[in-house]
Amino acid sequence: MSCSPVAVPPRAIALRDDPTGSGSSTQKFIMIQHANGGNGNDRCGRRPEGSTVNADLDLLVRLDSHDTPQSVAERARLAESLGFSRVTMGETTGWNVVPALTLVADRTSDIGISNDVISPFGRSPAMLAQTALTLQEVSDGRYRIGLGPSSPAITERWHGSDFDRPLRRTRETIEIIRTVYENGTPAYEGEIFDIAGLDYERDLPERPPPIDVATLGPKATEMAGRFGDGWAPQLFTADGLETRLEDLERGADLAGRDRSALRVSPIVRGIASEDRERARRLARSTLAFMLGAYGPYYGDSVAEQGYRSVVSEIREAWSERDTEAMAAALPDELLDELAPAGTPEEVRDWVESYAAIDGVDAVRVGSVRGAAEADIERTMEALGELV
Repeated sequence: MSCSPVAVPPRAIALRDDPTGSGSSTQKFIMIQHANGGNGNDRCGRRPEGSTVNADLDLLVRLDSHDTPQSVAERARLAESLGFSRVTMGETTGWNVVPALTLVADRTSDIGISNDVISPFGRSPAMLAQTALTLQEVSDGRYRIGLGPSSPAITERWHGSDFDRPLRRTRETIEIIRTVYENGTPAYEGEIFDIAGLDYERDLPERPPPIDVATLGPKATEMAGRFGDGWAPQLFTADGLETRLEDLERGADLAGRDRSALRVSPIVRGIASEDRERARRLARSTLAFMLGAYGPYYGDSVAEQGYRSVVSEIREAWSERDTEAMAAALPDELLDELAPAGTPEEVRDWVESYAAIDGVDAVRVGSVRGAAEADIERTMEALGELV
């Protein structure tokens, strides 16, 4: 069986006029993803009857928004009961993501599981392969592993490593994981890693976990196209995403494979609420904070997409720690390009439009700073109507 992305021209959805402001809270995420046969490995799965968008609904949860790892598993059970197809979560300086993933795998039966991004600076390549293979067995084949260079702050101030040659390290890590998948040993000679290798003590699965790669820039995205099974970009306008997809395709061409074999799942941040003004205020604050305070990469990426002066103004406001000025510097035009924020109907329309961009296989919709539990659940319910 073969499949390819649905090529449908994008539609513009305008979400207009809103005061600016700021909020603070932990974040949770939701992901809308193309049908994948239920286990996260088959991109050719079919949508449920009655679905209004060529996508499945997946939930992405941030661990530090929960009081216990058990509550993460309960959220996954709820997502499964609502018809979500995948639950995924990230890791920074809080809980280790692996025990939470294990709990989710044990307490669910059909929903796919994955992590957002694990840094190759925090774990050895062999440990990452070992973890992926174990989670694949625990979940009965429902796991996908997500990798990315992470950030200088996490690498240096948490893991105590130098943020040196992040793309080369990510590439070699992927190659070593695949070596374990295929040969049962991490034996490898590279520019960063030189591993003699021992044998993996378990049988290798016929379908090892796919590897998703999170990147932003052109060379990094080319690398994702060459070595990954999926690409998870973040904060891209429709035009910016189409441009970067050319880099992904160039990488796939260098590897001698079809780009459509990779799952493209851009991440956006949004909120569905009947209080439209508040929803857009929180989304605006979230985007501004990411562009100004999350290090250079998100801001540089959005600047290159045609918003250089906006990013510069936001960064200037952040230098004064003026979060209200940061939000005020982000115009409606950019908010509408980057975030599904507004009424439930508007959010559904935005996500449908973004999912229809030629080359997009999934849309990960993340919540915003200041969102309450009720906001998260309302957004889940709104997007659930697309399934």
